[in-house]
Amino acid sequence: MEVTGAGPRRPGWTPALVPAVLVCLSGLFLFAFDWRPVGYLTMAAGLAVCVGLDRVLLRDLLLIAVGLVIVSTVSVRADVGWVNIVLLGTVLTLAVAIPYLLSRFGYGDHAIRFRWLSGERWTRGMIAYLVAVPAIGWVVLPLYFVRSGAYLNWPPLADGTEVARFLVGVTYMGSWDEFFFICTVFALLARHFSFWPANVLTTVVFVSFLWELGYQAWGPALTIPFALLQGYLFMRTRSLLYVLCVHLLFDVVVFLAIVHARHPEALPIFWS
Repeated sequence: MEVTGAGPRRPGWTPALVPAVLVCLSGLFLFAFDWRPVGYLTMAAGLAVCVGLDRVLLRDLLLIAVGLVIVSTVSVRADVGWVNIVLLGTVLTLAVAIPYLLSRFGYGDHAIRFRWLSGERWTRGMIAYLVAVPAIGWVVLPLYFVRSGAYLNWPPLADGTEVARFLVGVTYMGSWDEFFFICTVFALLARHFSFWPANVLTTVVFVSFLWELGYQAWGPALTIPFALLQGYLFMRTRSLLYVLCVHLLFDVVVFLAIVHARHPEALPIFWS
């Protein structure tokens, strides 16, 4: 992954991790716990610490903070009503667009890029993983949604129009996850820290967001490995298209599993 305009990457522990941890930890309070004031205070503390520590890192943490604040202005709990679809879609789009525009035209750099392809051919292992992802989802996701009752966090899907809007929402949300968490949060952190600190911090925010979205109960047992793997795949492949394909293939099974949980007689394709 290309790094432009950043300071040297810091291996292992470094004091600069403190403000980054605070800013990313704010996502836990904003989304998972829904403690907005605590989240904003934690974020502000992280930025304040960074003022006297590293001005270059501060600029990038500010971009992450802007995105998080924008997302926190609405509830991201699943709702397929037309008003919510328009509102949430607008807010999430702004959460990606505004940090990008600030970076590109405010800072004059290319910290945030949406590089679809790396220029390298996809290996057999990469293609095999694309096949394995929905197969793993087919086994695991119905077990999770049905037995934990987490499917109740999603809309009742009372008719075909709700099902159609839900499919659109799942597809958009899965795509947005990669644009924001990987191409924005992870890419900005990876300018300053080695892979694992950047990936773990991104995962904290990613999983916190997914918790509010509806992946509750023992959902983090699924979402934490998934988030870590997405960061790893992006680092290895340098291809937004590839991580998007992985995510959307998984989300197709998420969609089918929730429809199955709501209407098992209409979609009897799972074993649970």
